[in-house]
Amino acid sequence: MIYRTDEQERPAGIFVMDAGTGQAVLWDHRARAWAYDPNLVVRFLDDYRNMDRYKNVSRPAVEAVVEAVTGGEKLPDESSIRAMFRDGGESDR
Repeated sequence: MIYRTDEQERPAGIFVMDAGTGQAVLWDHRARAWAYDPNLVVRFLDDYRNMDRYKNVSRPAVEAVVEAVTGGEKLPDESSIRAMFRDGGESDR
């Protein structure tokens, strides 16, 4: 989960990443949709200023807050996330 500040009060964003492959999807607030964007996720993670603004959490923890972050959208199921990884996000463009 991503937070606006290092106080981690309320989640502001979500991304799902396969650290082994570098594939990642995130909730795109502007498009109001899940999007394949591993470059953006890696830039966020590599920025030292963000070290205290994200937390690795379990799927159930994300599912508990995802609708509040997305405005009502659910977290894609595992097979949908894997398809987005496999397709490189082609279906989201």
